Amino acid sequence: MKDLTEIRAEIDSIDNELIALFKRRMDCSRAVAEYKMANNIPILNAGREEEILNSVEQKGGEYGEYARELYKKIMELSRDLQEKMM
Repeated sequence: MKDLTEIRAEIDSIDNELIALFKRRMDCSRAVAEYKMANNIPILNAGREEEILNSVEQKGGEYGEYARELYKKIMELSRDLQEKMM
């Protein structure tokens, strides 16, 4: 069994990866907003969001419901960024 210090170090490492991936995802959200503005497309695409939520819940296995909640928040933040750009 790992000790608490080792586990926390692993969490810190994972958090660093997650932040880098989050920033990349938000960059993509910015690009989506630019496309939507140029093409007069509304920010919210409820069908697409539901597809993503269902997919991450399934991929999340035993943590599926938590993955779904995480992605709800991520998508909320993405929409917020896009709304501020418009």
